Parts: sequence; C-alpha cells; structure tokens
Amino acid sequence: MKETISRITSVDKKVGKDVQHRLDNLTKPIGSLGKLEQLAVQLGEITGVTSPVISPPASLVFAADHGIAAEGVSAYPSEVTAQMVYNFLNGGAAINVLAKKSGASFTLVDIGVNADLEGTGFINQKIRYGTGNFLKEEAMSREEAAAAIKVGINVAEQVVEKGARSLILGEMGIGNTTSSSALLAYITDKEVSEVVGRGAGVSDDILRHKEAVIKQALLLHKPNRHDAIDILTKVGGLEIAGMAGAMLGGAAQRVPILVDGFISTVAANVAVMLAPNVKDYLIFGHLSQEQGHRVALDRLEGSPLLDLNLRLGEGTGAALAFSLLEASVAILTEMASFAEANVSQEKKES
Repeated sequence: MKETISRITSVDKKVGKDVQHRLDNLTKPIGSLGKLEQLAVQLGEITGVTSPVISPPASLVFAADHGIAAEGVSAYPSEVTAQMVYNFLNGGAAINVLAKKSGASFTLVDIGVNADLEGTGFINQKIRYGTGNFLKEEAMSREEAAAAIKVGINVAEQVVEKGARSLILGEMGIGNTTSSSALLAYITDKEVSEVVGRGAGVSDDILRHKEAVIKQALLLHKPNRHDAIDILTKVGGLEIAGMAGAMLGGAAQRVPILVDGFISTVAANVAVMLAPNVKDYLIFGHLSQEQGHRVALDRLEGSPLLDLNLRLGEGTGAALAFSLLEASVAILTEMASFAEANVSQEKKES
C-alpha cells in the first residue's frame, strides 16, 4: 500500500492549462459548454496529455457481506448478496446492462461474500466470510482491512495493464449503507441522523432502528478519526475497503476514476484520507437519494455530474455518467477552432 501511495502524484496542471487554451479557441463562446469543459480539463490533468484517451473503461464491482445485517437494518436478508452476485455473473443486473452500453469490461470481485461461490467469471479474493457484527465486535482486524485495500489496488492495476483507460467502481453487499453511514459519521464527526438513509428502501421503523444501531456502535468503538484503517477495522466493509484500494491503484496509474453513489463516495473519503492526491483523480458520477451522499461529497468538494434520483449502487450512476466523459473528450479533440474553421473570433462592441 505504501509503495502505491508513493506513486500517486499531483495531476498535471500545465496540461490542464493547455487544454483550457484549446477549449477557449474552439468555435463557441468561452465557457459555454460548462461542465463538459471542466471535465475535459480534468481529464487532461489526470492523464497528462492534451488529447486524453478514456476508453475502454473497466467496471469493477466489489462484493461482500456485513455482519451488521443480522441486526435487521436492511430491507433484504443477507442471502441476497450471493444471489445478486450470480445475477451479475449471468449478466442480468443493471450494471451489466449499463457497462455494456458504455463499452466497459465487467469484473466481479468476491472480497467477502458469506458463501463459497461456484462457477467462473469472477475474481476470488475473499478476505473473510463477511465482516463481524460491529454492534458487538470490530468489523474486521486491521490486517484484514489492509488486505482488502491491497486487493483493490491489485485489481485496478491489473485491468489497467490489460488496457482499461478509466475505472467505473461499484459494490454489492446487504447492510453496506449501515456500514457506510457509520464510517461517514466517524470521518466527518456529523450526527448519525445527518448521514443515515433508507438504503435499499427500509421502512420508517427500520430507519429509526438503523440509526439507533449506528449510534450504539459509535459509543462502543472509539477509532482514531484520523486513521482510515482504524475506522475501517471498527465499522467498515470489505467491499468499501476494496473500492478505496481500487481508487489508490487507479490514481497511481493516472487513469480517471468514476465514483458512483453513497457507498462509493464514502470509499473515496477513505482513499483520500490515505492519499490526499487521489481527490484530483476522482470524477463523481451522480447525486444519489441517500441523504449522507451530499455530506460525503461536500467533504471532498465533489460536484456530481448527474442527479437522476438513483439509489441502486453497483456502479450504475457512474456508468451512466461515462457518456459525459466521452462527450467532453470528443468536444476537445474533434471540434474545430476558430482558425481551423476560418471563423472570426472577434466580438462586436455593443
């Protein structure tokens, strides 16, 4: 992990200025394409070239179970994690459809599913069979948290070595919004009521119970708020640690990282705690309906590209946003400049 973090350098601001200069001389009023122009600049800074290549993308989904699900904090039983993993492997999930539409390869990583998965088509990097119930014990050991981060680093580096030019990160794990809310409450020192949400759609009664469980867990565990590994150890999730590791690995390889919703953005907060330079490699796909997502975004000064009332996870919002990255690169590389189109760049005085 330390070696990877040492390779995460600042993005290339000089290239960003060159990209901005090109954008300002295209056949349009300066700044008229708004966020598309900002994206083009960021992609130039990340990749270090004025004509960034972001395709093909790779969709990485990390799957794991959560012991806290035993407390009845989710709308679904924990068995659904493994069932959904098989759905992913059969190509039947929303992320499969959207990854295919974006031209992305799809990789499922079993980093902690509470079942022995059968068949092929996934990466088996199981750290343990789900986390511990953090209402009663630590979610995992410090060594397990570090190992999960390392899995994410390795998977990200492998897909980049195979040709991926951007990463779309997602997750699957019943109970993971409870873990994410607990993590975010620790990281930001916010009240639990400000960061907890309905997850997969729990009732009012379960939502109140979920909040009470998190508050009780916060009283039980006293992690170092400035130590990301310690927070993961106490209340984290294996797939959350895996995604944080993938962000480290992607940043070390200088590729754009598309962050999905609430859980992915909490993982991004963990990654930035470990390596602050990671923040400039992150592109936030959308704003989810989970109320804690805005808190997680604000801590990273993140501006989401889409707001479609999504709350599915899996990397779906990030996959949808990929088309905007493609559009920004196309504008930068294919649109004519005033000189190329023989169009006057001078404005009339009124």
